[in-house]
Amino acid sequence: MESTQAPVLFHLAFPVADIPTTKSFYVDGLGCEAGRESPNSIILNLYNHQIVAHTTDDLTPQKGIYPRHFGLVFLAEADFDALLNRAVEQGLKLFQQPKRRFPGSPLEHRTFFLEDPFYNLLEFKYYCNPQAIFGEVAHSQVGEAH
Repeated sequence: MESTQAPVLFHLAFPVADIPTTKSFYVDGLGCEAGRESPNSIILNLYNHQIVAHTTDDLTPQKGIYPRHFGLVFLAEADFDALLNRAVEQGLKLFQQPKRRFPGSPLEHRTFFLEDPFYNLLEFKYYCNPQAIFGEVAHSQVGEAH
């Protein structure tokens, strides 16, 4: 996909059960900035990307990290570490402990998963080789075995 002249922001809508619990996890816990809010939704600034929580009664836990999760790829390892430390200090639920995937390969990256109170899974990554974010297509590994 070609890049545009001006920067763009990512937008994601996701399900939650209630707004106060959402604010506790995303604002107090992760450090998102809260934007507009109604009784049924809230706009959140996640590292300058717009995520929007919408209330629903249809919340189902996943058995594992697939098929659905969202998150961020950090370009600086210090930023990855800062968020990991914040998540631990805030007592956020780690769905998967921090680890390295594909160690010693061009695809090596650090990762951890959080689970919010509504079963949404969030993954945070830092690639040791920035080319692996979109490149290294000669390697076929993507994620983990199901």
